[in-house]
Amino acid sequence: MNTQLMWIIAAVAVVALVVVALIVARGRRSAQLRQRFGPEYERTLRETGDVRRTDAVLQARATRVERLHIRPLSPEDAQRFTERWRLVQAQFVDDPKAAVTEADRLVGEVMHVRGYPVGEFEQRVEDISVDHPDVVMNYRAARTIADAHARGQASTEDLRQAMVHYRALYGDLLGQARPEPIRAEVPAERAVAAGRGRR
Repeated sequence: MNTQLMWIIAAVAVVALVVVALIVARGRRSAQLRQRFGPEYERTLRETGDVRRTDAVLQARATRVERLHIRPLSPEDAQRFTERWRLVQAQFVDDPKAAVTEADRLVGEVMHVRGYPVGEFEQRVEDISVDHPDVVMNYRAARTIADAHARGQASTEDLRQAMVHYRALYGDLLGQARPEPIRAEVPAERAVAAGRGRR
């Protein structure tokens, strides 16, 4: 075998190794992004229809959020927001529509205090998806219901579901496992008092 042929075979082997290394690296990156973004990865993949494009979009999001310097809430802020959320939940019993509006506003306020820019909704969702991929779908669902509410097309049950979605995101933003549940029904004490009043 002459020297020139040996060099050609060696060059082809090196190129093949580089291609294999790139494919493995791309596969590893996709797997890491899929694990990091969870359901958001699948949603973005359905939108783009292409793994490479999905990876690029999600990597760009992660890079953008890294530059934002997101910070945890101080214990004082966390306590203050926890109390405000309890008030919003209590408000739901008497005025579900106002409670959903306030929940949406409160989520935006927590995001702002933590360092997320509070601009267009889609940008907020993309930013949130980087650090809170398991609850970003809740944010989208809650906002869809809030928009329907603004058009007068949401039932009380829809509004209750919006509160459940906001609660999941809110708890994750505050670093809580699960805030208190939302009760759409009238508390027992009020129901008893109402029954007495009818006698």
